Amino acid sequence: MSSSKRPFVIPFVGLKIGSHDYEFEIDNAFFDEQNYVGIDDASVKVHLVLEKKETMLIAHFNLTGWIQAPCDRCMDPLKFDLDDAYQIIFKFGFEESDDENLVVLHPDSYEIDVKENIYELIMVSLPAKLIHDEGECNEEMMQAVEKYTVNLHDEDEEYEDDDDDEDDGQSPWDILKSLN
Repeated sequence: MSSSKRPFVIPFVGLKIGSHDYEFEIDNAFFDEQNYVGIDDASVKVHLVLEKKETMLIAHFNLTGWIQAPCDRCMDPLKFDLDDAYQIIFKFGFEESDDENLVVLHPDSYEIDVKENIYELIMVSLPAKLIHDEGECNEEMMQAVEKYTVNLHDEDEEYEDDDDDEDDGQSPWDILKSLN
């Protein structure tokens, strides 16, 4: 575990060929530093095995813990468990890489900062929508959402009444749906 003032920076120049273990504790302060406002609380342990080879570094990240964020449906707190593993290869060279699992380091590099990698790995571990399981959302909020949600069937009837010139039986919504 790195004890420097830059806990996510790993100087690899002095490391021997082989595997090296690192542990990182991620909490809500980590996300505050990233200026990410979607996470209310967090407790994630990151175990990194950095495998040093002659021409590259292979980083094996294991993330375990939880993230708490507002539910996208009812806005109540939602705790999401994390248990994922990722691999990133750090290769020396000058070319750029479009591969998200390959980072090209300048040949003169002597350290890597894995903070951004950890942040990105946590973000891709989260689902696109954080929502409670069915029936677990805040009932009052769900009633308010339902009250103010536009009912497409009511709008269909409104458009059908306005369509006197061409009566082909299709509302604008039906036409839009058929475009898919």
